[in-house]
Amino acid sequence: MRVSWIAMNRLLLAVTAVILFMFIGSAPRMLMYGAAAQQDNHRAQPLTMTVILERVYLDGEISQEVIHETSWSMENFWAKYDQWQLTDIDESTFVFRQQVDDISPLLKANGFFGVTEDGILTIFNGRPGQSRIIQSFFQIDILKLESKKQEELIKGIPIKSKDQYVQVLETFKPYSVKKE
Repeated sequence: MRVSWIAMNRLLLAVTAVILFMFIGSAPRMLMYGAAAQQDNHRAQPLTMTVILERVYLDGEISQEVIHETSWSMENFWAKYDQWQLTDIDESTFVFRQQVDDISPLLKANGFFGVTEDGILTIFNGRPGQSRIIQSFFQIDILKLESKKQEELIKGIPIKSKDQYVQVLETFKPYSVKKE
């Protein structure tokens, strides 16, 4: 049985096309993960990495969680952290960051709105006065506040939720001193 020259060319073109498609399909993976990704399925030992997860809260607080990760596949590793933003890589340490639409656990546990001696609306770690300042906002005209609100700020307004955090800021914003 003779194979025609045209049939032979078609077969050769088909094989070439398949090889090209295989190469093109693996090229992005090679670029994204490096040549090591091609050997993922043939890895004799898993990769050991340190992962630092940073959570940035609305109040500016940043928490860090350190995880020692073992992975047989970089593809699985990247998929696990696809909701995070990679901010730094150093040898086998990966730093990921995520914005959290909430106030920090520190504020929920021990945060209080109050005012400094200068009348600046501030969040304290504990009751105002002797406590450490966490965050300062704007100066308010204390004399324009009704006496009940003045007392609340002097004693400290506990912060238990994001909604309360936003509500307190909105309540005192109209009393802010305009810079001239």
